[in-house]
Amino acid sequence: MTAEVEVRAVLERLTDAWNSGDAAAYGRLFTEDADYVTYFGLNLPGRETIESSHRALFEGPLRGSKLTGQLGGAAKVRFVRPDVAVAVVGGGSSLSGADTTDVGRESTVSFVLVREGGEWLITAFQNTRVSDPRG
Repeated sequence: MTAEVEVRAVLERLTDAWNSGDAAAYGRLFTEDADYVTYFGLNLPGRETIESSHRALFEGPLRGSKLTGQLGGAAKVRFVRPDVAVAVVGGGSSLSGADTTDVGRESTVSFVLVREGGEWLITAFQNTRVSDPRG
């Protein structure tokens, strides 16, 4: 399996974990010291914080929500070094769990992944809502 395929597989597992509401599986895809920047600019530092905050979301306001699109399949992936990858992907979410993105929930997500101990993990995540600055 090529490194690019492995990176894309991590992004697909991220989608699967979200769509299953599995905060533990979601958190396991991040390095211990990862930075997770939400669409409204809050940084959730570290795997433990990422997991616990997503557990609260999956049990509360985002229960049953779904990430739309194929993160891994649609991502632009480039390698800064053989063990560091940057992926940028458009995506979105549906609060009702539909397969289509809710209006106003389109995002561009940037990832930095590193190869540690033979596996690819996310070390930085930035989610930005898509908006048209022209109004």
